[in-house]
Amino acid sequence: MTPLYKFAAASLLAAFLPLAQAAGPVVVTDHVRSELLVHAPDGVQAGKTLWLGLAIDHQPHWHTYWKNPGDSGLATTLAWKLPAGFKAGDIAWPTPKKLPLGPLTNYGYENKLLLPVPVQVPAGFSGGELKIGLHAEWLVCKEVCLPESGDFELTVPANATVAGHRALFDATRAATPAALEGASATARVEGNALAIDVRGLPAAPPGEVQYFAEDIGVIDYAAKVEQQWADGTLRLKVPLSPQRSESPAVLNAVLVAPGQPAGWTVSIPVEGAWPALGSASPAPAAMPAAPAASILPAAPPAAGTSFMLSLLFAFLGGALLNLMPCVFPVLSLKIFSLVQHREERARAVAGGAAYTAGVVLSFVALAGLLLALRAGGAELGWGFQLQSPLFVAGLAALFTLIGLNLAGVFEFGGVLPGALAGYRAKNPLVDDALSGALAVAVASPCTAPFMGAALGVALTEPAPQALAIFAVLGLGMAAPYLAVALVPALGRLLPRPGAWMVRFKVLMAFPMFATVVWLLWVLGQQTSIDAMAGVAGVLVALAFACWALGTPAQSRRTRVAFAAAGLVVLAGAVHLAWPLLKAEPAQVQATASGQWAPWSVEAVGQARAAGKPVFIDFTAAWCITCQFNKRTVLSDAQLLKDFGTKNVVLLRADWTRRDPAITQQLAQLGRSGVPVYVLFGPNDSQPPQVLSEVLTVEQVRTALGKI
Repeated sequence: MTPLYKFAAASLLAAFLPLAQAAGPVVVTDHVRSELLVHAPDGVQAGKTLWLGLAIDHQPHWHTYWKNPGDSGLATTLAWKLPAGFKAGDIAWPTPKKLPLGPLTNYGYENKLLLPVPVQVPAGFSGGELKIGLHAEWLVCKEVCLPESGDFELTVPANATVAGHRALFDATRAATPAALEGASATARVEGNALAIDVRGLPAAPPGEVQYFAEDIGVIDYAAKVEQQWADGTLRLKVPLSPQRSESPAVLNAVLVAPGQPAGWTVSIPVEGAWPALGSASPAPAAMPAAPAASILPAAPPAAGTSFMLSLLFAFLGGALLNLMPCVFPVLSLKIFSLVQHREERARAVAGGAAYTAGVVLSFVALAGLLLALRAGGAELGWGFQLQSPLFVAGLAALFTLIGLNLAGVFEFGGVLPGALAGYRAKNPLVDDALSGALAVAVASPCTAPFMGAALGVALTEPAPQALAIFAVLGLGMAAPYLAVALVPALGRLLPRPGAWMVRFKVLMAFPMFATVVWLLWVLGQQTSIDAMAGVAGVLVALAFACWALGTPAQSRRTRVAFAAAGLVVLAGAVHLAWPLLKAEPAQVQATASGQWAPWSVEAVGQARAAGKPVFIDFTAAWCITCQFNKRTVLSDAQLLKDFGTKNVVLLRADWTRRDPAITQQLAQLGRSGVPVYVLFGPNDSQPPQVLSEVLTVEQVRTALGKI
């Protein structure tokens, strides 16, 4: 059985790797068609400018964003891969349009869009084939917002002229704002607005002038701009944002007048002093968000947790992690291993040490990957790997293999290559270390008491301190097993090995299969019932393949035929299920349930603006603790009545799929994983109450009594 851990570790690692696919000039999603374009009517010449561009064709009613997205959204980003010496400039952004959404206003684009970029060709370029690569990321929105990305590649043949998209590049150039010669502008703060004087316009605008601010976090995008024309001067009164976060010395904006769709760019020096900034934080522009007033304030507990205290919390949280339901399947495997070596003290100690090393190193490796992805701009938190349907499907396959192995359907020793089987025989401690890695993989959906605050601090510390906290977390998780291995008195509490272990081994297959059922349910929540059924079919095919590989056969030909049949069935099932694993993010699937409404920063802001308390359940389908609390404490009829009596707005933030907006809100609360339960009072005078991960009705009632 134990060689399975080697296969398990490889499977878990493979689940993190993206599917390799050939890149081309076009990427099509359900909402946009994007294409990498080149414009070089005179060819690619040394010392000249080459124009590249990303053309985005939106589905009706969908939009992407300008460089300042407005109240919410995310600007499209382009990361170029060019030959040495080629230098890409900034995007020449066309003039956007205003996109009102309730009380918010965004800046963006609909229908057909081109984002052109000038590229300076080096003086030493001697011609030849030119290979261009691009990684683009954009946020596309309708009623919901979906982060999308694409990798593009294009090759320009040597000495070729490329002008097939001249009309689109020319039309975009005509729609791009330009500086107005001879014009000047100044601004000053008057109360809660900017008074802007623009001089040098060719004539009085025939209608309303639109003001598009390039500076983020300064103006109220949705407020009406008052305007007046007198003595050749256009005066604009632009309301400031109540949550203003910047005080620029020079404002940059685009002015668009009727009949001038491209508009003019203006730089506006601010005369005099700005008033002091308010205490509210600005809404993050990285993801769809509400105005800053609805951003959750940071929770005091994690913010005040010292590094040494975080280490203590990490150790306690790791130890308590063994009591979380997600760890039970691997817990049974480890107990079985301890019983096996009860009479071999030296082997038990070595196995305990190897298991501890596997747990600690796996926590550090997973933390290192998380920190690296966050450093690259990804909004991720603890348990991020389970937000991938591919990883969940891989984990379901892994537990199916473990269950089949325990049930005696097949033995890896009979199918492993001789060299690998020999290596395993010489290095039995590798199995213990890999069992530690498996324990970390299945434990990551859980957050135990003390653990949430420690992880919240870890993700705000420099990498060495953060990795130290994760290492101590792993040490805490492994500590009970290491103690049993090191202390003879504890080891003697275990039953003696005997014939009963054969039946117990088969019995342990059923917790594995139960885990598979749970993982399939998680997959259904993340994707669709079709994807869940497709993966279930893959698991049936996997079981058939294992049976075929494990069935004794007298002739080599029969064994090969059985093995080939099993692998063909498995490959066919994977081929059919693979397309079904593409899923909509959790925001699309969030629906109201009884008294609960889907979470959004807008909903939080509206409730608090109305003076209502807010209770938020940060949850995920793959978090068993979350689901237990949801079906017990948070479904308690009397507690729901208490919420109603206090007029509390109940919101549920579903983190089953990656949602950077929820990740940001968890970070504001000093947390990096779920479950998290937070209660806000009716006004800002009361700090938010972050409740324990192990929730009780009395705990919630106590919190309600404080508001």
